[in-house]
Amino acid sequence: MSDPSPLRESPSDDAYLRSLGYEEGFDRSVSLWSNFALGFLYLSPLVGIIALFGLGLTTAGPPVFWWILIAAGGQFLVSLVFGEVVSQYPIAGGLYQWARRLWSGSYAWMLSWIYIAGVIIGITTTALFSADFVQALLNGNAADPGTASTPGQKFVIAIVVTLVGLLLNATGSKTLARIAKVGLAAELGGIILVGLYLLVFERHNSVSVFFDTMGTGGTGGYASPFLASALVGLLLFYGFEACGEVAEETPNPGRTIPRSMQMTVLIGGAAALFAFVGYVLAAPDLQGIVNGDITNPIPVILQSTLGTVGTKIFLVVALTSFLACVMGQQAAASRLIFSFARDDMFPRSAWFSRLSPRTHVPVNALIAANVLPVGLYVFIYFSPDSLLRIAAFQMLAGYFAFQMVVLASMRARRKGWRPAGRFSLGRAGWPVSVSALAYGVFAMVLLAKPSGDGSLPFYDRWISLIGFLVVAGTGLTYLLVMKPSRGSSAPEGDAVEVARQLRASHSTSTHSTAALTDSTAALTERTIHG
Repeated sequence: MSDPSPLRESPSDDAYLRSLGYEEGFDRSVSLWSNFALGFLYLSPLVGIIALFGLGLTTAGPPVFWWILIAAGGQFLVSLVFGEVVSQYPIAGGLYQWARRLWSGSYAWMLSWIYIAGVIIGITTTALFSADFVQALLNGNAADPGTASTPGQKFVIAIVVTLVGLLLNATGSKTLARIAKVGLAAELGGIILVGLYLLVFERHNSVSVFFDTMGTGGTGGYASPFLASALVGLLLFYGFEACGEVAEETPNPGRTIPRSMQMTVLIGGAAALFAFVGYVLAAPDLQGIVNGDITNPIPVILQSTLGTVGTKIFLVVALTSFLACVMGQQAAASRLIFSFARDDMFPRSAWFSRLSPRTHVPVNALIAANVLPVGLYVFIYFSPDSLLRIAAFQMLAGYFAFQMVVLASMRARRKGWRPAGRFSLGRAGWPVSVSALAYGVFAMVLLAKPSGDGSLPFYDRWISLIGFLVVAGTGLTYLLVMKPSRGSSAPEGDAVEVARQLRASHSTSTHSTAALTDSTAALTERTIHG
């Protein structure tokens, strides 16, 4: 970390980073499209849809489709708030750095502790969700295309996916960028081509099914199952913040990253809707899926429409997306741990903040981010039914961290902060922020709700909230006892002052340009009339 120099907009990204208190250490090899690809594949609509398609339909029927629209709208508001902050603070570490500069080091530490737990569990759930599709690729056939994986197979496949992602990430940012681009092309191609084919040639159901609960409401009304199915939408729109985690690896990040985050939500949302609608309308036995008779419905739908070869090709595309999604989560977690440690806010900070001299990647932080998932794979091996409830904890932790940033931005705005980066909401800042916070609180309430299965033990029904409280309580205890922010000299709570200096530099630059223009004009006139 360097001493902050006077703030001044500069065409040099490393000069601006230095003015914020940090030295350039990464390679800026992640372009706009690579940055967008990273966020898109972390969000990964294809992964989310094929992993939760059966759960959503079994819980609430085809109207679960509306949760995709609700979540997309709410998270787009959050991405606008994040865009203002990252535009002023394009620093590796994303949410941690934003909260630190908007509020304080202690506040940022608590947010990051919770968020790191959510991202690490995200690595776990994504790798485990891939297992059924690996099994379908290797052992599926025309008679049984959707064969499910056993707990042992899930364990082995998740370990392999995690290890491959770790090894590829360790080779550097360029590899991550290439994999992100390949994964983006594969995922969008798979969604668009397969979706169009299903909608044009393989429609078996009417559009009216999206207004048909198909018996999921039972005798107790439809509100409860519809709210219980919210995870389908909420889990999809998580990952756009990863665009900001690699800010120091992206050229012109103050302009690029806000655009990338917004594109991730909008294009990801459109792709998710397209895929979901295509699969529902092409399902040959939709009622059987809703009734739970078909446990792995996507391969079954593909087999009936694309045949064995087409299904296998699609599964390869899907598994490419799964791997890219895991790599994006690993990269986000490692950059956050690195940023945390660089500010001396993490145990063994010197070790975790070390960059590889060859690849310029925080390899130690990358390895650390993959230790806990291995332990969780063991737990889920013995308790396989807990996977979806653990995924709900992942989302609860993520949404809580998001809303801590939104709240910090509102507090800073009340204290006089006028965002001075290259992206600003202007007068819309307050209504957008309030709406984003309201949506986030609503989502957290849904995610904290217990499972509706009364036969489960108490701890299992409430595992999402209990897990969150354990993580938050552990982090708060460490914060109060060890006081990690006390040993850090990194800037904090300076959003108002930094924005003031940036506006001043803009004004100086404008006046200098105007003066230069006037001088040039005068000189030209003297030359003409000389």
